[in-house]
Amino acid sequence: MEAQVRIIARTERDRLGEGPVWVPERGRLFWVDIEAPALRWLDLATGRTGTRPFPEPLGWIIPRAGRPDFVVGLKSGFAVFDLEADRLAPIGDPEPDHPDNRLNDAKVDRAGRIWAGSMHHGEAAVSGALHRLDPDLTWRRMDGDYGVANGPTFSLDGRILYHSDSAARTVFAFDLADDGTLAGKRDFLRFPDSWGWPDGMTTDAEGCLWIAHWGAGRISRLDPDGRLMRAIPLPATNVTSCAFAGAGLDRLFVTSASRGAAHEPSAGALFELDVGVPGLPPRAFGG
Repeated sequence: MEAQVRIIARTERDRLGEGPVWVPERGRLFWVDIEAPALRWLDLATGRTGTRPFPEPLGWIIPRAGRPDFVVGLKSGFAVFDLEADRLAPIGDPEPDHPDNRLNDAKVDRAGRIWAGSMHHGEAAVSGALHRLDPDLTWRRMDGDYGVANGPTFSLDGRILYHSDSAARTVFAFDLADDGTLAGKRDFLRFPDSWGWPDGMTTDAEGCLWIAHWGAGRISRLDPDGRLMRAIPLPATNVTSCAFAGAGLDRLFVTSASRGAAHEPSAGALFELDVGVPGLPPRAFGG
């Protein structure tokens, strides 16, 4: 089945669009432009979009369960963000020893914990790590030595964490225990050069992974064994991340970047795809 691709009408293009997340309570898809830096959103009922500038690079935004505010990942660390009050309140910096790092890409597991990667802001050092932010607002470094930590997602049963080092063109798999510990780190998938670099990911209702390809202008669907099932080309070279949204979780939204591809008319656009399979319900942070 050929996917229908629609470009969401907006006046701006994202320099580095990332981190789409569906928030059903608000009827909005949120995402970030890391390098603007800015928070973006799309109201799925009206098609209206909005933006809120940020004072520093913003890697992701995640809603809090039972609360009206969000947790965000900044260059300076974790923070709470109240959109209505337009207020940021720091939680803490997980990497005070790496002042040139920033947080990059995050997801919530079945226990309400945030898994967030980091990277050198200038991509000039292998100083990134994988951190876990627990509902009590404490954090722990869980893995290290990443060039560009990217794209966390989970298996259908939540017992496998997938996490990428884009710079190494590798998607890793970890066994994730109930207490949040990781074991059995292994290569899940290595991207050949023609595939570009693995970026953001999500999991659909059949347990397959959707992975954005930076540098290759496509998004791919892979089965739980890492076999390619489908590749969908997009009119932007640098495709960055993806998320299912809508009442039926059957609308796949894909972010992209105009950085390094400003000559492409659709680079930095937000795309909507009809891929014929729904996603999983989004999770909110438990803290």
